[in-house]
Amino acid sequence: MNLKPIGTRIQEIRKAKKLTQEQLAEMVDLSPSYISAVERGAKTPKLETLIELANTLGASADDLLGDVVNASIKSSASELSERIENLPKERQRVILEIVRILTED
Repeated sequence: MNLKPIGTRIQEIRKAKKLTQEQLAEMVDLSPSYISAVERGAKTPKLETLIELANTLGASADDLLGDVVNASIKSSASELSERIENLPKERQRVILEIVRILTED
């Protein structure tokens, strides 16, 4: 199994939170070299470690595993719904019309 996407997601979320590998490592009581190896896909974190990373980063399991778990499409739909909800009503209507056109049989 290719775990690189999980590491990439951890890295993206960490950077979005403006954390260095060293800061994240300190927060989860791991070494910076271990965090680096996980982000590169060179090490597979234990389930407990993955949960600790997710909780520390404020990320859901789907955020971290979405690229490797097929069932994560529901999470993508939820994210899409949340993003659309935050748009002005007119933009919501435009997007809905586009989706209707694209999904017609």
